[in-house]
Amino acid sequence: MTLPEVQNVISEKKICILIPTYNNEKTLKRVIDGVLHYTGSIIAVNDGSTDSTSQILAQYPHIVVISLPENKGKGNGLKTGFRKAKELGYHYAITIDSDGQHYPDDIPVFVEALLKEDKDVLLIGNRNMSQDGIPKKSSFGNRFSNFWFWFETGIKLEDTQSGYRLYPLLRIPKKYYTPKFEFEIEIIVRTAWRHVPVKNVPIKVLYDPAERVSHFRPFKDFTRISILNTILVVITLLYIIPRNFVNNFKKKSFKRFLKEDVLESDGSNRTKAFSIALGVFIGLSPFWGFHTLLVISLSVLFKLNKVLAFIASNVSLPPFIPLVIAASLFLGSPFVHGDSNILSSELDFQLIKNNLLQYVIGSAILATSMSALCGIITFIFLNKLNPENN
Repeated sequence: MTLPEVQNVISEKKICILIPTYNNEKTLKRVIDGVLHYTGSIIAVNDGSTDSTSQILAQYPHIVVISLPENKGKGNGLKTGFRKAKELGYHYAITIDSDGQHYPDDIPVFVEALLKEDKDVLLIGNRNMSQDGIPKKSSFGNRFSNFWFWFETGIKLEDTQSGYRLYPLLRIPKKYYTPKFEFEIEIIVRTAWRHVPVKNVPIKVLYDPAERVSHFRPFKDFTRISILNTILVVITLLYIIPRNFVNNFKKKSFKRFLKEDVLESDGSNRTKAFSIALGVFIGLSPFWGFHTLLVISLSVLFKLNKVLAFIASNVSLPPFIPLVIAASLFLGSPFVHGDSNILSSELDFQLIKNNLLQYVIGSAILATSMSALCGIITFIFLNKLNPENN
């Protein structure tokens, strides 16, 4: 695209450039000057800087400057900028870091990618993390973040930590719970949960130790990110996956759901049979309260079909629990010596211990045998329907 074309699209699509900054006096002016080459629609958020940032921003009276009295973190600065952008009527915001690692001449990359989409999308700059000069801790942190983003959303990206992004302001969440670096993880995960596509676009990156000032605190911020990912994983397992499953089921007839989401889903017949077997095994095992967490986690670990495993694990739904417990006690009774009559009028510690042991042994037998049986039946059934998918 030519420069006038880029400028026209920025205006027509109501795109602004958001620059959060904190004590980056060495690189801030260069970043702003580079952005001004493409647009004057700039919002700079001075997040309590104590260097000459205020004097530098004062040289640009035609851009919107928000000065916060104290530093509260990058996430807080971005949230403040998003609110202002929406107040001013912008529909998209391209965020660019002020530490000089991003090149303003990559703005057309985001603009062109947005034009190719037929609906709102969140774009994240994909840096070449294998190039010379990239700190190993940054490369590791990015891989770590990519994995958990995939686990939480099902979307595979090559870079989830870049601050060079295009946000669809009308589709991102309105309320957030994190104020610092972890905010950039929260917002992309929760936006993806709202069924907004999240994609990478290729960008350049510059790591210049002489100029770049990073405010990332390895121990504190990594701990905060880890806590956030733990919470997001729990929400994914207990709410997002079941919600998506129910929504898919509601949108389709049972026949279509069975065909598209189960029979013709990814994986061989053997993988699907193992998925069913895993779900039945977990569902009949005495892991009450943790069935969903375990079945999804193990499905991801062993690369099985999460939908099939989740469906099969519901063999232990509340109406079936009495039958599962009764069958487990029956199967475990031959392996327990002494009185194990649960209906006995005199309950003591030994009786309770025997009943518990009887149940645990029986449930292990029940889970293993039913898991194997269901897996074999599923494999035979799928083989007859689609013998080539082995």
